[in-house]
This record gives sequence, C-alpha cells and structure tokens, in this order.
Amino acid sequence: MRNINDLLQEAKAAGASDIHISAGRYPLFRIDGQLKPIGQQQLEKPETDSLIGELLVKNAAANARLAEHKQVDLSYELPDRTRFRVHIFKTIRGTAAALRLVPRKIRSLEELSLPPSLARFAELKQGFVLIVGPAGHGKSTTMAALIDHINQHRPEHIITIEDPIEYLFTDSQSAIDQREIGRDAGSFAQAIRATLRQDPNVIMIGELRDLDSMQTAITVAETGHLVFATLHTNDAAQTVERLIDLFPAAQQQQIRSQLSAALSGVISLRLVPKQGGGRLPAAEIMIANPAIRNIIREGNTHQIPGVIQTNADEGMQTLDASLKALVQAGSVSAEHVQPYLSISEQVPAAV
Repeated sequence: MRNINDLLQEAKAAGASDIHISAGRYPLFRIDGQLKPIGQQQLEKPETDSLIGELLVKNAAANARLAEHKQVDLSYELPDRTRFRVHIFKTIRGTAAALRLVPRKIRSLEELSLPPSLARFAELKQGFVLIVGPAGHGKSTTMAALIDHINQHRPEHIITIEDPIEYLFTDSQSAIDQREIGRDAGSFAQAIRATLRQDPNVIMIGELRDLDSMQTAITVAETGHLVFATLHTNDAAQTVERLIDLFPAAQQQQIRSQLSAALSGVISLRLVPKQGGGRLPAAEIMIANPAIRNIIREGNTHQIPGVIQTNADEGMQTLDASLKALVQAGSVSAEHVQPYLSISEQVPAAV
C-alpha cells in the first residue's frame, strides 16, 4: 500500500497541478488542465482512508473541523518542503481529498507570461485590486507574484489572510506577516478588520467569500491601504455586479459609490493549453479610470466591456483580445481558446 508522500512525489514529478483521492477510483492527476488516472488499481476505502489520514495525523484541529463540518481546508508539506493546499470532504463514497500543488518558488509576472501592465497594480499605494476567474486558473499564483513584486521593490508591511496559507513569502524589502484562518484568526472578516490595528500598507485576502468580508475589505481599501483579493467570477462586469448584488437593496447605492472610489482594477484569468505542453495565461484587464468609476457609480456595468475594448492605450484589454493574441503568436491553438471566447467571437461548429 502506497503512502501519501509517495503519491504526492509522483504527482510532482509528473507535473501535476492537482491530485484527487476518492474510494472506488484511480488516483487522478490534473496535468496541463486535464485529469488523468494514475496507477494500475482503483483505490479501495481502507487505502483512501489511510492516505487521507496521513494528511491529518498531526493536525488535531483539522480533524475536529472535519468531524464537525464534514469538510476542512489545510496545508500539507513534504519533507523536501513542497507544499500542497488540501481540501478534505465527505462524499457518498466516503472521505475524499483534492490537493493543489503550491510551487516553492514564487514566479514573477514575466516568468508567468502575464502582461507587463499588471505591475502597475503592485506599484499602487492604495486601492482595491481583484483577481478573478474559475478555480484552477492562476488567481493565487498571480496574486502571489504581485505581492512578491512589492516585497522585492519597496519597504512595506504586508499582511496576508488565507485559508489555508499557500505560498510562503520570504521578507526582502518588505516585512510580511501571514495569517491562516482557523489557526491564527477566527474568520476572514475578523482578520481583515483587525489589520487596521496592525499598521499594514498592503493586505492580501486569499478569497472574498461573504458579504461581511467584502464590506470590510472595501472599507479597509477606502482608508488608504492597498488591498488584493480573489473572487470566483468570470469577468470585470460580473465581478462588480456580484459585489453589489450581495448587499441588501437599501445599501446597494452606497456600495456602488464606495466601490467606484476604492476599486483600482480587476484582472480576470484563464489558463489555456500551450502548444508543446504546459499552459499560458490569458487575461482581461480592467483599470478603474474615470469612465469606469462613473459606470460603477451609475449602475451601468453592462458598459464595462466596451470601455475596456476602447482603452487599450491605458493598458486595458479584453479576454477575447488576449486569447486572440496568443493564437496569432502561435503559442496556443484556436481550438483550445474557443471555449473561453465570448459568444459573439466563437466560431460555429461545422455541420
């Protein structure tokens, strides 16, 4: 019977980004965005329980949260210090786990093949920057690159609030304090609110999950801090709408006004299979210029894509434009970008 460290080392060697463990299935590795079964035998429940038990053996608090809530987030580290973000959850098959490999090295924006214009967000002194997109498309990696850009270039106090902690930062020019929900703080909203007593310059929020966290994050950004956060939305317009729609109707106009003043930009990401293996990012970039701020304040978010399209000279770009540029450069195939294009840009399938 294999142990969890052997399985995770195998995943690392295969270049997997994610590992799925569930009884009655082969272990699954996600490689270049595709799930692939691994090994010669499906996992039986005793082996699955053993593998997942190894992830929890030294974490009594995570065990207790799993028993109470039927799911838990935690981090796990191999002896060589390779880290994984772990989500363990109960299913009809029994206990299952999904693990995300977190590279030890925090890659720069250039190394990630992201647009150089994104560096402008790391050079801000205050504001609210949201990194959005589907799960597994590079939000955490991009946010870590922006935070480390600040760390390498100027002396700031940076606080990260995560569940769990993913990338481990090493102080360079900046001083970085990393806090994990459950271990170091009770909730995102409590931890965000507490930053105001911790003399921060920059605050990184792993994920905005609820109304209280969102309202607190906007307030902190309004008070002269630079706030980065991720959100599971598809594009800039949807991001603005979701933020506002979460609030009661009586508060929405106030939130529009606050958001129009605080928001600095939205980065929406997709990872597309690269020719020859690997994946490359495509990015929609919205920069909150006066036109965007007015649109948010007036509630005309449907106009945001048009403003992005007509302001490329300011560093903005649509996701469609980014995808097409990758195809034109020969970096990715037209077939692979097709699912991510807007409906108006998609080519009808041949009959």
